[in-house]
Amino acid sequence: MSGRAYLSLGSNVAPAAHLRAAIDALQARFGDVVVSPVYRTPAVGFDGPAFLNAAAMIDSDLEPQALNDWLHALEDAHGRDRSGPRFSDRTLDIDIVLFDDRVLSGDGHLRIPRPELEHAFVLRPLADIAPDVVVPGTARTLAQLWAAHAEWGTPGDVVALT
Repeated sequence: MSGRAYLSLGSNVAPAAHLRAAIDALQARFGDVVVSPVYRTPAVGFDGPAFLNAAAMIDSDLEPQALNDWLHALEDAHGRDRSGPRFSDRTLDIDIVLFDDRVLSGDGHLRIPRPELEHAFVLRPLADIAPDVVVPGTARTLAQLWAAHAEWGTPGDVVALT
């Protein structure tokens, strides 16, 4: 076993179908997957349809770079287009936000902890499933970071995947 990975999942193109398929693929590859509630959130960084965002926790037998490559292949299998602007519509976007207590950078925009952890659409679902996990470099748990976030206390628009 390599380690526990905490993932951020999002989609704003047929989002329920793509997120459900991604969760199914994670379960088929890694076994048990802990999945957060799914939140509808506005697009960040561009004008576009709302996203559905969630977090997942897996026990990975892959090292972070190999896991990142596997996740990119999963995104590609769902029609992810990387040729356009960085902030744009996504069929599927899955990022490794945390991997055990590691801090690293790698190929394919791999950064752990993931800088997008500052955004509510990443932090809220992670705090839902792993509130006591300490974020490396902060000495604070996900719950503590969420409680200090500007959007903490605002209701989240939770949706069910069908």
